[in-house]
Amino acid sequence: MPVLHSTKNLEVIEPPTTTKKGVGRFEYTDNYTVFHFGPMPDQIPGKGEAICHMAAFNFMMLEAAGVATHFRRVIPPNRIEFDLARVPYPDAVPLTPGEGNYLIPVQVLFRNELPQGSSVHRRLAAGALTPAEIGLSGIPSVGETLKHPLIEYATMLEDVNRFIGGPEAQRLAGLSDEQFRIMRDTTVEVNKVLTEHAHKLGLSHADGKVEYLLSSDARIVLADSPGTPDESRLMAYGMHCGKQILRNWYVNNGLEIPVNRLIADDVPRSRWPHPTPLPPEFLPVMSDLYRSLSEAWTGERRWNAPNLEAATQAVARVIGQ
Repeated sequence: MPVLHSTKNLEVIEPPTTTKKGVGRFEYTDNYTVFHFGPMPDQIPGKGEAICHMAAFNFMMLEAAGVATHFRRVIPPNRIEFDLARVPYPDAVPLTPGEGNYLIPVQVLFRNELPQGSSVHRRLAAGALTPAEIGLSGIPSVGETLKHPLIEYATMLEDVNRFIGGPEAQRLAGLSDEQFRIMRDTTVEVNKVLTEHAHKLGLSHADGKVEYLLSSDARIVLADSPGTPDESRLMAYGMHCGKQILRNWYVNNGLEIPVNRLIADDVPRSRWPHPTPLPPEFLPVMSDLYRSLSEAWTGERRWNAPNLEAATQAVARVIGQ
């Protein structure tokens, strides 16, 4: 039976065990999500298929660079098949060292730049982070490029995920010192491969996040959908190429859904406010943007989308930027 997620659905073909990997399939949908709300009212035609092909391309590119991944194959038009690991129950975290074949319950984030929308700016302004903690001598400007990539960690299975330090991330993940080092080093390599590919295309790969599983033979294996607009912040011609555009529209119009506060106040989901639908003119230009980005990224012309410069210009006209 499929498991429904915010932007993709999971179908379990063969369940995993502690000693044997299973088989799963992701179906990438046309849903988008902002503010951790879950699926928003609208769908963006073609988004799921565009992201699916980017994910498959990235897995193959990363495997060619020596990164172990859970990818098995792409199933057109919008599904991939992969090695499936067990998902720990939240109350089973931290995990016991020696367990195997599980999704590591920690997100690893990397940052190359600090564009508009980066949580770093918000956390610095709130005093939840200091410049020294990220290797800076002062408050960074919007769009600042970091001298060295910043690696951070966050929880994954909590109602509101939070940033955590390396020691807590290692404890929650149940990893040895060597395994934790390999996970960090792999993240640096993944970021390097994706960022170099972006630069070849004239794109900026500002930041992103990755997820991992620990295989039954104790190997760190890359999972999920690295380097796609749902997981990475990609920019072209000064324009965000993903959901930050939509997040900005909601914020700028005073329509942000305060999910963190609603959860903290224990407001039942049935009483949450309903998000306002997007203006109808947003949907075709966002559809073109996702398809154009996917074609530029993979080098495959599937939809005869506008080139990326034209697609970003069309979005800018619609949102009045």
